[in-house]
Amino acid sequence: MTSRDLFLIVIALAGVGVLVGLVTVARLNPFLALLAAALCVGAGAGKPMLETAKAFQDGLGATLGGIAAVIGFGTMLGRLLAESRGAEVLAKRFAAFFGPSHISWCIMALALVVGLTTWFAVGLILLTPILNTLTRETKQPFLQLALPLLAFLSVMHGLMPPHPGPVVAINVLHANPGLVLMWGFVIGIPTAAVAGPIFARLGCRRLHVTGSASEPSPLHPGARWPGFGLTLFTMLAPVGLMLAASVADLALPVGTVRNVADFAGNPAVAMFAAILFAHWSLGIKCGLTAAQLLKFTESSIAAVGMTILIVGGGGGFARVLQDSGVAQSLGAMAGAAHFSPLLYGWMVSAFMRVATGSATVAITAASALMVPVLARHPGVNVELAVVSIGCGSLFLSHLNDGGFWIVKDYLNLTVAQTWRTWTLCETLVGLVGLGLTLLAGALL
Repeated sequence: MTSRDLFLIVIALAGVGVLVGLVTVARLNPFLALLAAALCVGAGAGKPMLETAKAFQDGLGATLGGIAAVIGFGTMLGRLLAESRGAEVLAKRFAAFFGPSHISWCIMALALVVGLTTWFAVGLILLTPILNTLTRETKQPFLQLALPLLAFLSVMHGLMPPHPGPVVAINVLHANPGLVLMWGFVIGIPTAAVAGPIFARLGCRRLHVTGSASEPSPLHPGARWPGFGLTLFTMLAPVGLMLAASVADLALPVGTVRNVADFAGNPAVAMFAAILFAHWSLGIKCGLTAAQLLKFTESSIAAVGMTILIVGGGGGFARVLQDSGVAQSLGAMAGAAHFSPLLYGWMVSAFMRVATGSATVAITAASALMVPVLARHPGVNVELAVVSIGCGSLFLSHLNDGGFWIVKDYLNLTVAQTWRTWTLCETLVGLVGLGLTLLAGALL
């Protein structure tokens, strides 16, 4: 590791400091802050400003080219699930299946199913009324149900495609989506179990929270409730297609059948098929009109327009870090310190998460910085690297994270209560997930 490497790392830290200051102190829009921080890093590294601007633009385009459609389709699917009342249908059936004495298992199952294809914020918004209803009906402590919901939704968002962060990591590191899903389940479920129900029972006994009094909105005039089986199939269809593609890659020879399976299992194609099917299963079949469906899907995309820009901005910032030589310098530092590549990916992602407050930005930046490290360690399991980065991206949510404020508002918590519940829950997710990922890597 040379003095130039150390200098570039200091420049990167300064750039992240600028980013944090602009977002948290100056209250600048995160996309603008990402661009400003990228320009500062490029200037500090001695790159011409025009080259830095072009690198940011190229990184933005490359990132959005791989995930913009997936983000859009996932948002549409979540909106249709809400408007059709499909989430409530799932809740009622799951609650009846598990029974009052195992209502925490019901919450976890709901979070798994809904969280697979909807963003963390969307899943929380969808399930908060159900959470409040189950709390009132079962007389269970609110946090005994809320923390498992938060933990499992968070793990789904950070580890599982088709969520934007994992999709970015899969594209950048050329990982297998189906194997990432498999490892996401193997590592994510026990991680969420520790950070959710176990933490709620052991760490929040003396913290009493009542939740909010929100009620689900009524059905649209002329609409009908969707069926449980069809709703569940709609939510799991894209996951099934991606898993089928991975099985085909492992079990079938190169040919037409395998090519069809790979096409159908592409995250964008799988989500596209799911949203088309949802137009019928959660829309037309439930009595919603084509005009209503068009309105729902258009408004859902409008609501995440800035989020898509911020995701692209994270890719632009990561490209500037890479083109400025920071990625190679960090790789040299990791080599000098003899860090495991899986630990290195987690550390970079966790650092970016704490600094920027965005899990997706953290995954995007860390994935780009992992490329030269993995090139030096060809034997590392790439899918576990994606999971490790995802776990790091969930570490220590605090005031600069939009999710912190969403949890506070929707669960009717104070800032102090959010620190003691959500922040500690996310910290456990990051640490336990890292431990299990390193264990899996050692066993492999």
